[in-house]
Amino acid sequence: MDTSLISIFLLAAVVIIALSVFFTFVPVMLWISALASGVRIGIITLVAMRLRRVIPSRIVNPMIKATKAGLDLTINQLESHFLAGGNVDRVVNALIAAHRANIHLEFERAAAIDLAGRDVLQAVQMSVNPRVIETPVVSAVAKDGIEVKVIARVTVRTNLDRLVGGAGEETIIARVGEGIVTTVGSSSSHKDVLENPDMISRTVLGKGLDAGTAFEILSIDIADVDVGKNIGAHLQTEQAEADKRIAQAKAEERRAMAVAQEQEMKAKVVEMKAKVVEAESEVPLAMAEALREGKLGVMDYMNLKNIDADTQMRSSLGKMNDPGKNGDNAE
Repeated sequence: MDTSLISIFLLAAVVIIALSVFFTFVPVMLWISALASGVRIGIITLVAMRLRRVIPSRIVNPMIKATKAGLDLTINQLESHFLAGGNVDRVVNALIAAHRANIHLEFERAAAIDLAGRDVLQAVQMSVNPRVIETPVVSAVAKDGIEVKVIARVTVRTNLDRLVGGAGEETIIARVGEGIVTTVGSSSSHKDVLENPDMISRTVLGKGLDAGTAFEILSIDIADVDVGKNIGAHLQTEQAEADKRIAQAKAEERRAMAVAQEQEMKAKVVEMKAKVVEAESEVPLAMAEALREGKLGVMDYMNLKNIDADTQMRSSLGKMNDPGKNGDNAE
């Protein structure tokens, strides 16, 4: 093969490789698209983006959309937001949506919302099309003790000025539930709530529940109101049952004390009987001592025995004449 032909092939290969590297590193087609769309950006700027590890299409394409929508943005703003970790395309879409809806939204605020982790495009869409939040079943008790179960629908729209640092939907739901409990609890009867459920929405809406949140409450509508349990009667029943148990415990305590006192009295009776037996056992000893000392004569002793025998005979006759103690006479 001719040496000149080989040189031509090598030169062609080098040129092709050089052009491939050039077009890979320098986005010429993207530069042409930007110029055709009216975005003034130089090739050197695109190459500098490559050096800063910024994907040029992530900056140029949103810039083209912003320019066509009439927004006054710069390449540096978009590039700085990209380097901060933000979603440039979503921020530009949000700015275009806000511009179309005549909502004042600056790039810096939109970028701050996006960097805060919130969906700025969804926030703008909620500002245009308010969202309805349905609360779970809220149970409240009126003054007459009847439980009332309420479900409310809260219509909110995004407050872009308070979106960064503002509370979310959970706070709105919690505050609305608190307002429902307060309103129902201050009602004299559950019938008042059933007759005028709108008084709940009026009272709750007048409390300014959207303060410090990322939303603005437009309306609070009562979706459903149901009657629950008679909490007052249930509590009274439980209180009566508790009082009954306390009374039973006190009665059992008094009975135990009475039984203990009875046993104590029986013990005292046995003790007194023992003392009587002990005293009676001393009588013969005393009589024997009196006989020895001559203080008691034999005739006196015999008279005492006769009296004792006469007493025992009278007792026997009395028992025989008593129908309650003598079974034979009772028959």
